[in-house]
Amino acid sequence: MSEWLVLAIAMALVCALVFAFTALRHRRVAVDEDTSETPDVIEYMVMMVGVVYAIVLGLAIAGVWEARGAAEDSVRREAQSLYEVTQRADVYPAPVRDRIRGEVNAYVSHTVSVDWPRLVSGEGASAEGGELLGKLRGDVTHQSPGNELQAQAYQPLLDHIAAADDARHERTQSDASTLPGVVWLGLVVGGLVTVGLIFALQIRRSSRELLLAGLFSTLIVFLLFMVWSFDAPFGREGIDSAAPFEDLFPALSLAAGR
Repeated sequence: MSEWLVLAIAMALVCALVFAFTALRHRRVAVDEDTSETPDVIEYMVMMVGVVYAIVLGLAIAGVWEARGAAEDSVRREAQSLYEVTQRADVYPAPVRDRIRGEVNAYVSHTVSVDWPRLVSGEGASAEGGELLGKLRGDVTHQSPGNELQAQAYQPLLDHIAAADDARHERTQSDASTLPGVVWLGLVVGGLVTVGLIFALQIRRSSRELLLAGLFSTLIVFLLFMVWSFDAPFGREGIDSAAPFEDLFPALSLAAGR
Protein backbone atom coordinates (compact mmCIF):
# COMPACT_ATOMS: atom_id res chain seq x y z
CA MET A 1 0.00 0.00 0.00
CA SER A 2 1.36 3.42 -0.97
CA GLU A 3 2.48 5.80 1.77
CA TRP A 4 0.23 8.55 0.40
CA LEU A 5 -2.76 6.21 0.43
CA VAL A 6 -2.03 5.37 4.07
CA LEU A 7 -1.86 9.10 4.85
CA ALA A 8 -5.14 9.84 3.05
CA ILE A 9 -6.94 7.01 4.85
CA ALA A 10 -5.57 8.09 8.24
CA MET A 11 -6.54 11.74 7.72
CA ALA A 12 -10.03 10.83 6.51
CA LEU A 13 -10.52 8.44 9.43
CA VAL A 14 -9.44 10.98 12.05
CA CYS A 15 -11.68 13.68 10.55
CA ALA A 16 -14.63 11.28 10.49
CA LEU A 17 -14.05 10.36 14.14
CA VAL A 18 -13.84 14.01 15.19
CA PHE A 19 -17.03 14.91 13.33
CA ALA A 20 -18.88 11.82 14.60
CA PHE A 21 -17.85 12.42 18.20
CA THR A 22 -18.85 16.08 17.95
CA ALA A 23 -22.27 15.18 16.56
CA LEU A 24 -22.78 12.50 19.24
CA ARG A 25 -21.77 14.87 22.02
CA HIS A 26 -24.06 17.57 20.69
CA ARG A 27 -27.02 15.20 20.76
CA ARG A 28 -26.36 14.18 24.36
CA VAL A 29 -25.70 17.68 25.69
CA ALA A 30 -28.14 19.02 28.24
CA VAL A 31 -30.67 21.55 27.05
CA ASP A 32 -29.60 24.16 29.59
CA GLU A 33 -25.82 23.65 29.13
CA ASP A 34 -23.99 26.83 28.26
CA THR A 35 -21.53 26.05 25.46
CA SER A 36 -20.69 29.66 24.73
CA GLU A 37 -17.95 29.89 27.35
CA THR A 38 -15.12 27.66 28.50
CA PRO A 39 -13.51 27.94 31.95
CA ASP A 40 -10.17 29.73 31.87
CA VAL A 41 -8.36 26.82 33.54
CA ILE A 42 -9.40 24.45 30.73
CA GLU A 43 -8.24 26.89 28.07
CA TYR A 44 -4.91 27.24 29.88
CA MET A 45 -4.46 23.46 30.14
CA VAL A 46 -5.31 22.95 26.49
CA MET A 47 -2.84 25.64 25.49
CA MET A 48 -0.04 24.19 27.62
CA VAL A 49 -0.59 20.64 26.36
CA GLY A 50 -0.59 21.91 22.79
CA VAL A 51 2.63 23.88 23.27
CA VAL A 52 4.46 20.99 24.94
CA TYR A 53 3.33 18.54 22.27
CA ALA A 54 4.34 20.95 19.50
CA ILE A 55 7.85 21.20 21.00
CA VAL A 56 8.22 17.42 21.28
CA LEU A 57 6.88 16.91 17.76
CA GLY A 58 9.23 19.55 16.38
CA LEU A 59 12.22 17.91 18.05
CA ALA A 60 11.20 14.54 16.63
CA ILE A 61 10.92 15.98 13.11
CA ALA A 62 14.31 17.67 13.46
CA GLY A 63 15.89 14.43 14.71
CA VAL A 64 14.63 12.21 11.89
CA TRP A 65 15.42 14.90 9.31
CA GLU A 66 19.02 15.11 10.55
CA ALA A 67 19.35 11.32 10.49
CA ARG A 68 17.97 11.20 6.94
CA GLY A 69 20.46 13.86 5.85
CA ALA A 70 23.38 12.00 7.44
CA ALA A 71 22.35 8.77 5.70
CA GLU A 72 22.11 10.52 2.33
CA ASP A 73 25.53 12.08 2.86
CA SER A 74 27.12 8.70 3.59
CA VAL A 75 25.61 7.28 0.39
CA ARG A 76 26.90 10.23 -1.64
CA ARG A 77 30.43 9.87 -0.20
CA GLU A 78 30.48 6.13 -0.83
CA ALA A 79 29.37 6.49 -4.44
CA GLN A 80 31.71 9.40 -5.13
CA SER A 81 34.71 7.58 -3.64
CA LEU A 82 34.07 4.51 -5.78
CA TYR A 83 33.65 6.67 -8.87
CA GLU A 84 37.03 8.28 -8.18
CA VAL A 85 38.58 4.81 -7.99
CA THR A 86 37.29 3.98 -11.47
CA GLN A 87 38.67 7.25 -12.85
CA ARG A 88 42.10 7.12 -11.18
CA ALA A 89 42.59 3.51 -12.26
CA ASP A 90 43.02 4.84 -15.80
CA VAL A 91 46.80 5.14 -15.24
CA TYR A 92 47.19 1.36 -14.96
CA PRO A 93 47.53 -1.02 -17.92
CA ALA A 94 44.29 -2.10 -19.57
CA PRO A 95 44.05 -5.54 -17.87
CA VAL A 96 44.59 -4.06 -14.40
CA ARG A 97 42.33 -1.08 -15.07
CA ASP A 98 39.52 -3.27 -16.37
CA ARG A 99 39.83 -5.63 -13.41
CA ILE A 100 39.60 -2.78 -10.89
CA ARG A 101 36.65 -1.21 -12.64
CA GLY A 102 34.95 -4.59 -12.91
CA GLU A 103 35.31 -5.12 -9.16
CA VAL A 104 33.89 -1.64 -8.48
CA ASN A 105 30.98 -2.32 -10.83
CA ALA A 106 30.32 -5.67 -9.15
CA TYR A 107 30.22 -3.99 -5.75
CA VAL A 108 27.94 -1.17 -6.94
CA SER A 109 25.63 -3.59 -8.73
CA HIS A 110 25.35 -5.76 -5.62
CA THR A 111 24.76 -2.71 -3.42
CA VAL A 112 21.92 -1.34 -5.57
CA SER A 113 20.22 -4.60 -6.52
CA VAL A 114 20.71 -6.67 -3.34
CA ASP A 115 21.66 -4.51 -0.38
CA TRP A 116 19.27 -1.63 -0.99
CA PRO A 117 16.04 -3.64 -0.96
CA ARG A 118 17.27 -5.20 2.29
CA LEU A 119 18.00 -1.79 3.80
CA VAL A 120 14.55 -0.48 2.83
CA SER A 121 12.86 -3.54 4.32
CA GLY A 122 14.91 -3.25 7.52
CA GLU A 123 16.88 -6.49 7.07
CA GLY A 124 20.31 -4.85 6.99
CA ALA A 125 23.08 -5.09 4.42
CA SER A 126 24.46 -8.48 3.43
CA ALA A 127 27.99 -9.59 4.21
CA GLU A 128 28.77 -10.10 0.53
CA GLY A 129 29.07 -6.35 -0.03
CA GLY A 130 31.87 -6.13 2.50
CA GLU A 131 33.61 -9.08 0.88
CA LEU A 132 33.45 -7.46 -2.56
CA LEU A 133 34.87 -4.22 -1.22
CA GLY A 134 37.60 -6.13 0.63
CA LYS A 135 38.52 -7.90 -2.60
CA LEU A 136 38.83 -4.55 -4.34
CA ARG A 137 41.02 -3.17 -1.56
CA GLY A 138 43.29 -6.24 -1.63
CA ASP A 139 43.63 -6.13 -5.39
CA VAL A 140 44.63 -2.46 -5.41
CA THR A 141 46.93 -2.88 -2.39
CA HIS A 142 48.92 -5.68 -4.00
CA GLN A 143 49.17 -3.95 -7.37
CA SER A 144 52.74 -2.65 -7.55
CA PRO A 145 53.10 0.69 -9.39
CA GLY A 146 54.99 0.29 -12.65
CA ASN A 147 55.93 3.92 -13.16
CA GLU A 148 55.90 7.29 -11.43
CA LEU A 149 52.37 8.13 -12.59
CA GLN A 150 51.03 4.89 -11.15
CA ALA A 151 52.97 5.52 -7.95
CA GLN A 152 51.30 8.92 -7.59
CA ALA A 153 47.85 7.37 -8.08
CA TYR A 154 48.47 4.40 -5.77
CA GLN A 155 47.90 6.08 -2.39
CA PRO A 156 44.88 8.18 -3.52
CA LEU A 157 43.26 4.96 -4.77
CA LEU A 158 43.67 3.35 -1.37
CA ASP A 159 42.39 6.50 0.34
CA HIS A 160 39.24 6.54 -1.78
CA ILE A 161 38.61 2.85 -1.10
CA ALA A 162 39.06 3.48 2.62
CA ALA A 163 36.62 6.42 2.41
CA ALA A 164 34.10 4.20 0.60
CA ASP A 165 34.52 1.51 3.27
CA ASP A 166 33.99 4.06 6.04
CA ALA A 167 30.89 5.45 4.32
CA ARG A 168 29.58 1.91 3.84
CA HIS A 169 29.89 1.20 7.56
CA GLU A 170 28.00 4.42 8.32
CA ARG A 171 25.30 3.41 5.83
CA THR A 172 24.85 -0.07 7.24
CA GLN A 173 24.68 1.27 10.80
CA SER A 174 22.09 3.96 10.02
CA ASP A 175 19.43 1.77 8.41
CA ALA A 176 17.46 1.28 11.64
CA SER A 177 14.68 3.48 12.96
CA THR A 178 15.94 6.74 14.45
CA LEU A 179 13.32 7.12 17.18
CA PRO A 180 12.99 4.51 19.97
CA GLY A 181 9.65 2.92 20.74
CA VAL A 182 9.04 4.99 23.86
CA VAL A 183 9.27 8.19 21.79
CA TRP A 184 6.74 6.83 19.32
CA LEU A 185 4.45 5.93 22.21
CA GLY A 186 4.69 9.48 23.49
CA LEU A 187 4.04 10.98 20.05
CA VAL A 188 0.97 8.83 19.38
CA VAL A 189 -0.52 9.21 22.86
CA GLY A 190 0.27 12.92 22.84
CA GLY A 191 -1.45 13.31 19.49
CA LEU A 192 -4.55 11.53 20.76
CA VAL A 193 -4.62 13.67 23.90
CA THR A 194 -4.09 16.89 21.93
CA VAL A 195 -6.89 16.07 19.50
CA GLY A 196 -9.11 14.87 22.33
CA LEU A 197 -8.70 18.17 24.17
CA ILE A 198 -10.54 19.86 21.31
CA PHE A 199 -13.75 18.63 22.89
CA ALA A 200 -12.84 20.20 26.22
CA LEU A 201 -13.40 23.55 24.51
CA GLN A 202 -17.08 22.64 24.00
CA ILE A 203 -17.06 22.95 20.23
CA ARG A 204 -20.42 22.83 18.51
CA ARG A 205 -21.58 21.65 15.12
CA SER A 206 -21.14 25.00 13.39
CA SER A 207 -19.32 24.79 10.08
CA ARG A 208 -16.52 27.03 11.27
CA GLU A 209 -15.77 25.02 14.42
CA LEU A 210 -15.98 21.69 12.63
CA LEU A 211 -13.70 22.96 9.89
CA LEU A 212 -11.08 24.12 12.38
CA ALA A 213 -11.31 20.88 14.36
CA GLY A 214 -10.91 18.83 11.18
CA LEU A 215 -7.95 20.89 9.94
CA PHE A 216 -6.24 20.65 13.32
CA SER A 217 -6.71 16.88 13.45
CA THR A 218 -5.42 16.35 9.91
CA LEU A 219 -2.40 18.53 10.68
CA ILE A 220 -1.50 16.31 13.64
CA VAL A 221 -1.88 13.21 11.46
CA PHE A 222 0.23 14.73 8.67
CA LEU A 223 3.05 15.69 11.06
CA LEU A 224 3.07 12.19 12.59
CA PHE A 225 3.14 10.75 9.09
CA MET A 226 6.10 12.99 8.27
CA VAL A 227 8.00 11.71 11.30
CA TRP A 228 7.13 8.10 10.39
CA SER A 229 8.26 8.58 6.78
CA PHE A 230 11.57 10.27 7.67
CA ASP A 231 12.21 7.75 10.45
CA ALA A 232 13.39 5.34 7.74
CA PRO A 233 16.74 6.86 6.63
CA PHE A 234 16.65 5.10 3.26
CA GLY A 235 12.92 5.39 2.64
CA ARG A 236 10.13 2.88 2.95
CA GLU A 237 9.41 2.23 -0.72
CA GLY A 238 11.73 1.54 -3.65
CA ILE A 239 15.42 2.33 -3.84
CA ASP A 240 15.27 6.04 -4.72
CA SER A 241 17.80 6.76 -1.96
CA ALA A 242 20.42 4.90 -4.05
CA ALA A 243 20.31 7.71 -6.62
CA PRO A 244 24.00 8.71 -6.16
CA PHE A 245 25.10 5.23 -7.29
CA GLU A 246 22.73 5.29 -10.24
CA ASP A 247 23.83 8.79 -11.26
CA LEU A 248 27.55 7.98 -11.20
CA PHE A 249 27.19 4.47 -12.64
CA PRO A 250 24.36 4.85 -15.20
CA ALA A 251 25.48 1.84 -17.24
CA LEU A 252 24.77 -0.46 -14.30
CA SER A 253 21.33 1.10 -13.81
CA LEU A 254 20.46 0.54 -17.46
CA ALA A 255 21.72 -3.06 -17.27
CA ALA A 256 19.48 -3.64 -14.28
CA GLY A 257 16.49 -2.31 -16.21
CA ARG A 258 16.00 0.84 -14.15
